[in-house]
Amino acid sequence: MSAPSDSATATAHAPASASAASSSSGLTFKLHPLVIVNVSDHHTRVKAQAACSGDGSSSSGETQRGSRVFGCVIGVQRGRTVEIFNSFELVLDPVSGSLDRAFLEKKQELYKKVFPDFYVLGWYSTGSDVRDTDMQIHKALMDVNESPVYLLLNPAINLSQKDLPVTIYESELHVIDGSPQLIFVRSNYTIETVEAERISVDHVAHLKPSDGGSAATQLAAHLTGIHSAIKMLNSRARVIHQFLVAMKSGEVPVDNSLLRQVSSLVRRLPAMESQKFQDDFLMEYNDTLLMTYLAMFTNCSSTMNELVEKINTSYERPATRRGGRGAFM
Repeated sequence: MSAPSDSATATAHAPASASAASSSSGLTFKLHPLVIVNVSDHHTRVKAQAACSGDGSSSSGETQRGSRVFGCVIGVQRGRTVEIFNSFELVLDPVSGSLDRAFLEKKQELYKKVFPDFYVLGWYSTGSDVRDTDMQIHKALMDVNESPVYLLLNPAINLSQKDLPVTIYESELHVIDGSPQLIFVRSNYTIETVEAERISVDHVAHLKPSDGGSAATQLAAHLTGIHSAIKMLNSRARVIHQFLVAMKSGEVPVDNSLLRQVSSLVRRLPAMESQKFQDDFLMEYNDTLLMTYLAMFTNCSSTMNELVEKINTSYERPATRRGGRGAFM
């Protein structure tokens, strides 16, 4: 994630509010995959909605600007380590480009109820590079976090790129042309995952096709193939059943060779009415119910423990000594 250190190149290609220099804050950033998935999903939804509403007929500059998405990233900071866990969308005024403060405060309040330890660490957007207007949004969030981070996701597909198209920026005050200016500087980060995220990412990776198509297309093709196979098996079983009924009623002459083939086919099927099958089935069924009930009891016990802890925390009163001095811990 390091960038070239040539200041002349940075000045020629980057906006005035961005710098190719690395951050000197010494912070360690840990990014969770859920944030990348949320930003990518936000961009995909906005792009699909714009295409359906006919915005694709506008000029390329307007389309690119309208397809940009904005949101906040939330997480925790422990010392010099900043861990970004989740994100939510932001609403911007399309005319002035200002944030919808009421919407931001409402989302903060809702997330605080569910994740009391999380707070707003910064914001995110999509694009190939930092724009001059991004600093305006960045400064607007400084009353929420005095030193917000800026996560930029590049939605353009680059098959030759091996790294993630995600860049994290910090803001630093630099003296440029004799006047102090706030600019963006790049920061390094690592990907941090929990068990649930690892399972989800592994599931998505297995669904990803190798021919460049979408995962939804591959899954739909797989389900369509299974449906066609079951439909064909059902139709052939109906043909055999109709043939046996016609042979029994005398409409078709008896063919012993075909009857032997049908008998051999039927004998390959599992004996559904045998006592052994019933015993094995009941055993599996009871084991499944037992595991289901055990999981329910475990979940209820965990929920009850959390509720008890919350009640104890809410009603706990610190023990005080006489004279107004608290107990020495």
